[in-house]
Amino acid sequence: MATSSAETRFRITATLTCVLAATLTLGACSAQTPGGDSAPTSASDTDACKRNQDAGTITYISGYGYSASAGQLDVFLAEELGYFDDLCLDVEINASGANGQQLVASGQAQFTALGSASDVMLAAANSKNLTAVATYGTTPPFSIFGNEKLDSLKDLEGGSLGYFINLTPIASAMLDEAGVDVSKVEMVKMTNYDPTVVVREQVDAIVGYASNQPQSLKAQDLPFSEFLPSDLGVEGTYNVMEVNSRFLDEHREVAADFMRASLKALQYCLDESDACIDKLAKLAEDNNQGAAFPRDQLARTWEVESAWVRESAGGNPGVQNESMWEPEYALVEKYGDVKDLPAIADMMDADLVADLYDGDTLTWPAK
Repeated sequence: MATSSAETRFRITATLTCVLAATLTLGACSAQTPGGDSAPTSASDTDACKRNQDAGTITYISGYGYSASAGQLDVFLAEELGYFDDLCLDVEINASGANGQQLVASGQAQFTALGSASDVMLAAANSKNLTAVATYGTTPPFSIFGNEKLDSLKDLEGGSLGYFINLTPIASAMLDEAGVDVSKVEMVKMTNYDPTVVVREQVDAIVGYASNQPQSLKAQDLPFSEFLPSDLGVEGTYNVMEVNSRFLDEHREVAADFMRASLKALQYCLDESDACIDKLAKLAEDNNQGAAFPRDQLARTWEVESAWVRESAGGNPGVQNESMWEPEYALVEKYGDVKDLPAIADMMDADLVADLYDGDTLTWPAK
């Protein structure tokens, strides 16, 4: 996952297609979607449309700009494909990538996506107003990649390891499993995301995202070494959608429809990867972020991350349960330096997304 340096904030507002008829009866939504579905037309669906309108603007914060990651590209595409329109949702997207959890916890926004369940857990110790509603995979997105001279992580002793923001519990577990004495490793907080620093030996290795920096090195045909959590038996999760807990309590059906629309877009991106990436790249370009998120990078990222979605132990995209989080929960307890870590059940809603599926099919309003 790439991290955007964008400072600009833009608003994408879903055009509401529900109108008040002259008889003062709320008219039904009628927007057509690219998939051939239309919005509700029955009386009960008319009520749902008004309910979603009455909830007001739903603000989503993209924590990584226009990254081609589940929980992010699907929200952009749900707007582009008209799926939010179909469900009468007014959605505003903030792609600046700044303080997503803080804004959602404070109620200034309603949804944001995070890189793994451990991010949720680390924040949960300090905030009681965040609830995870979707987990998109059971493959940890991190890897430790470095100079080609590294035959094992043990070789980092006497060398240096770069990291972004903090050394993740997943990375700490990898080092531990490899028998690395971290007191012998110089930890360097990175200030940019250029992966070639390991090739140039400015640092020996970096804790990064397996779908991004290493893929860039491969595309440039540069030699490097890479160590994945699975190589060391370390389990975790990939990307989590969080919602403001108070909003979820007060507008549960609205939150469900937001997820329904984004998951429909996610399935579109799984089925039509090229078209999905074309649309995302154009959005980035139109909002002056084309240089940070070029199409070739987006395509490389989604090729890797879409596989993580398909291979999720949760089954249908976005479905989560406590067992998916248990291995990472143990790692956060051991390496996260967190006191009073809440129980998994207190941090997630396992039913919201699961209830959107009928078997393997995402339910969607009929014509």
